[in-house]
Amino acid sequence: MSVRTRFAPSPTGFLHIGGARTALFCWLFARHHKAAFILRIEDTDEVRSTRESVDAILHSMNWLGLDWDEGPLLTKRDEGWDEKGSHGPYFQMKRTEHYKRYVKQLIDEGKAYPCYCTAEDIDAMRKLAESEKRNYRYDRRCRNLTADERKAREAQGKKFSVRFKMPEDGETVVDDGIRGQVHFDNKLRQDLVIQKTSGVPTYNFANVIDDHMMEVTHVVRGDEHLNNTPEQQQIYSALGFTPPKFAHLSMILGPDGAKLSKRHGATSVLEYRDQGFLPETMRNYLALLGWSTPESQQLFTQEELVAKFGLEGCQKNPATFDNAKLLWMNGEYIRTSTVDRLLEQAKPFLEKAELGSVDRKVLSTAVKLEQEKAKLLSDIPGLVEFFFREPNYDPKAVDKVLKAPGADKVVEELAVFLEKVEPFTEKSLEDAIRKFCEDTGRKTGQVFHPIRVAVSGKTTGPTLFGMLELLGKATVVARLKSAQKLCVQA
Repeated sequence: MSVRTRFAPSPTGFLHIGGARTALFCWLFARHHKAAFILRIEDTDEVRSTRESVDAILHSMNWLGLDWDEGPLLTKRDEGWDEKGSHGPYFQMKRTEHYKRYVKQLIDEGKAYPCYCTAEDIDAMRKLAESEKRNYRYDRRCRNLTADERKAREAQGKKFSVRFKMPEDGETVVDDGIRGQVHFDNKLRQDLVIQKTSGVPTYNFANVIDDHMMEVTHVVRGDEHLNNTPEQQQIYSALGFTPPKFAHLSMILGPDGAKLSKRHGATSVLEYRDQGFLPETMRNYLALLGWSTPESQQLFTQEELVAKFGLEGCQKNPATFDNAKLLWMNGEYIRTSTVDRLLEQAKPFLEKAELGSVDRKVLSTAVKLEQEKAKLLSDIPGLVEFFFREPNYDPKAVDKVLKAPGADKVVEELAVFLEKVEPFTEKSLEDAIRKFCEDTGRKTGQVFHPIRVAVSGKTTGPTLFGMLELLGKATVVARLKSAQKLCVQA
């Protein structure tokens, strides 16, 4: 059978880091095997599922570069989303007739039963378990009701959910692609609700039906789903289905060892996009959360990730999300990126800083000069804006450099001296300014630092002489003259 895998998020919020890592691993597994990757929206949570969340998931996947072969399309109509693929619909709430058919089959075969317990009944069972200091497990009081007893309850107008009959003895063994064989004692499991009183299926049941009907061969998902797997595996068996191969990914922790959450920083994929991270950085970094190569490679091209990915490289132990490492990696990708790609990716940040319409050629050169220092795309406007508008002088730089003894004379003399330099290019500027230092008996630092602060407002920046060339003679001279007033001691 050809490999088919899927990512099946619930549209109850943004795509967070854990979900994005799962999506990436599913995508890498599919692409490594040159197989189909399915995106399915599991929207059976009637209260919390929203159209906005579906949009956020689709846009997050698209930004990460995780294309899917079957599932919803980004194009949205008033009534929903277009879809592609031959196994749809790819929204669970459009598939309810399938679930009802299989629920009926299980009831007819005596493998599932109506449960008339109310929320209050369940709450009372939980409280009793707590008072007796034992784990709560549904007591199966509706499992063996007679047909007459069921009719009597329904005549009273009682609504019912449907529960699956788990075996009451023996064990269920899950053969996990990462953890090996995991054993579950059946007598400790409870009869799972597979259909709510509203007639809507639960996640665990719809998941089984969809994976079977969509011919999914491999289910790669987070370890929080491992505890659902015994019941799902028993449902596969009860329906005569062949279960897919399961692989449960390790948990992601924050730097403090607690489960990754909002308090550790942004967790939504789109938040990282909006902070200025590159999609290739996120793909690379997420791939290293619970997976590695034998040689512990850190930086990958997309082609390398696809070629080298395999479940055998996945670890059982929790992975730690390290914001510092993510930031370092983003800086590495920025440094090796083409300037054209950086400009395209940084466009929202440049436009926000009102630099979207400046001279493209000058902007490209400015970005190239400052590329080494940027760690985020959002850093770029602040690094290059002084090329296009009057500098915003750093008070500390002014006090330390421009108000230093003798700096006023340096700035005054340079304003006159640089007007005569021709051509106003990086090489000729370096030669001329170094000769200026020699002729006036000044050390290079006594000259270079005041020039930089006077024309850029900062003590750090791109290579000095390349910066002066790009600014141009008129701007450099004008800023030197303007900066003279900053050199005056208070």
